[in-house]
Amino acid sequence: MAKAKRKSRDDADDLVAAEMGTVAETRLGRQIGLVMQALRSSAVARILLGLIVALVVVVLATAYGQVHLNRWNQPFYDALSRRDLKDFMTQLGVFFIIVGCLLVLNVIQRWIVEHLKLRLREGLTRDLINRWMQPRRAFWLANSGSMGVNPDQRMQEDARKFTELSADLGVGLLQATILFVTFAGVLWGLSTDFSFRIGDADYAVPGFMLWAAIAYALIGSLLSYWVGRSLIGSNAERYAREADLRFALVRVNEHLDGVSLARGEPDEGRRINRYLDDTLRSMRRLATEHTNLTWVTSGFGWITNIAPTLVAVPLYFTGKISFGGLMMAAAAFTQAQSSLRWFVDNFSTIADWRAGLLRVASFRQALLTEQGLDQIERRIAYTQSTDESLRIESLQVEAQSGRERVEESPVRIEAGQRVMVISAPGTSKTMLFRALAGLWPWGSGRIEMPSVETIFYVPRGTPYLPAGSLREALAYPDDAQSFEAQRYAQALERLGLDRLVPLLDESRRWDRELGQDEQLCVAFARMLLQAPAWVLIDDAFSVLEEDSLARVVDVLRNELKATGLIHIGGSVQGHETLFDRSLHLVKMPGPAITVEEAP
Repeated sequence: MAKAKRKSRDDADDLVAAEMGTVAETRLGRQIGLVMQALRSSAVARILLGLIVALVVVVLATAYGQVHLNRWNQPFYDALSRRDLKDFMTQLGVFFIIVGCLLVLNVIQRWIVEHLKLRLREGLTRDLINRWMQPRRAFWLANSGSMGVNPDQRMQEDARKFTELSADLGVGLLQATILFVTFAGVLWGLSTDFSFRIGDADYAVPGFMLWAAIAYALIGSLLSYWVGRSLIGSNAERYAREADLRFALVRVNEHLDGVSLARGEPDEGRRINRYLDDTLRSMRRLATEHTNLTWVTSGFGWITNIAPTLVAVPLYFTGKISFGGLMMAAAAFTQAQSSLRWFVDNFSTIADWRAGLLRVASFRQALLTEQGLDQIERRIAYTQSTDESLRIESLQVEAQSGRERVEESPVRIEAGQRVMVISAPGTSKTMLFRALAGLWPWGSGRIEMPSVETIFYVPRGTPYLPAGSLREALAYPDDAQSFEAQRYAQALERLGLDRLVPLLDESRRWDRELGQDEQLCVAFARMLLQAPAWVLIDDAFSVLEEDSLARVVDVLRNELKATGLIHIGGSVQGHETLFDRSLHLVKMPGPAITVEEAP
């Protein structure tokens, strides 16, 4: 059991290490550049710029108000020390005026920050979605190894957390920088003539309070980095484990009927609990590292309560400042030192931000490069035919399951011809289907696609029915208004789906309400409605019931008699005359490709 846990931990570490090596060897500048590129090219780029400018103005105004609030300390506490009630009440009024202005500025700043988060997420997430939804890119990425696992997590949760943390940390860093610049001058002025005595000699240290604040914060920052640097990898690991757990839960929920019929609940429960164990293990690792970091952050936090007074008190005891001046110096030291220890106070958040940046930037890099698709050595050449025919020459398809080829070569299929591809035992019909559809470029040979763009694909198994109304599912991917209203009903009735006609405009989970045969008939009704020039089918005929198959064949012989057809699979019993010719898919000797060779 212990060995299994260690192996799981090692596998997780390897995954995180691979992830961290994806984007320019984890160079921070390269990762930030990828995200900035997405935001600059987004539709909200100008809005983001306006929000950032407004934020800088508000933060500067807030810093100006805080300087006045710091100066207020001296006359207020001096009035207290003199027991001057009139001056005390005057300074109290000044306090409320300053604080009122700062309150208004804080509210405005919060509004700007929240809208900055919103626009950052909008720009980044839309960029990732639009690039992910480029033709065939999502499919290639899904078959490219770990980078294609759970892309929904990267585009939704990781992008959300990254943009929110970016806004919060960015505003915090801006405020810390402006506060330090502002109060550095105050500290320098208060301790410009500071000196300390050793023996009979006095040694001047101009700006002693400023140097003390810098040294104090630097020590805390270095300790925080040393103790908490492993948090970046641990956060990235946790995100990956959370995504795996969520995917396992969603997958079971999507297949509840099959799980229940097989009485597989105990087995699925064990599988889900293994994912939960991995998630909890990563959380325990994070909990330990956060606890260790707390020794530094909390320790410095407690010392900070007295450090400003300890640093300023030599000036008070030497008579160089009054009691009010002491309080003003302590407050200025606190402001400057708090801005300098921004790194200490936010290190765990920075580590979380870095993990989010790592996952989002590596995902975007994969989308930009298509995972090296152009660098594949063994790649099928795709060209466009000068006419409406489809040509196949020396086609060989390679996958992890093996290598196979179309026995006949060269092959020319004219528009309107019907071809059946007979697959030998052990061959993968789906890989050939994907190669002809342009989804699987690994292999060799050449495919010339017809010049017409309307090719209708029917994959093996249950077809995809998008969320929405049945009318939208039939028109997919076109708009439902692209076809006359009566044609939808005619298509359904022609494929024996008369009962669905009254439900055309109802939005349901049609993939759950309809059986496999009915879903396939909906796909063929879509084919009839769209009347494509070519149809490519991955052994779907063998899944259809006999009467449904008869209707589909009748549609192909009549309404779609000019449509070219390529059916990959076995012989279609009783309907062999539908096809003009046959090709053969055969197995080839030789090693299969590995995942690393995929894009």
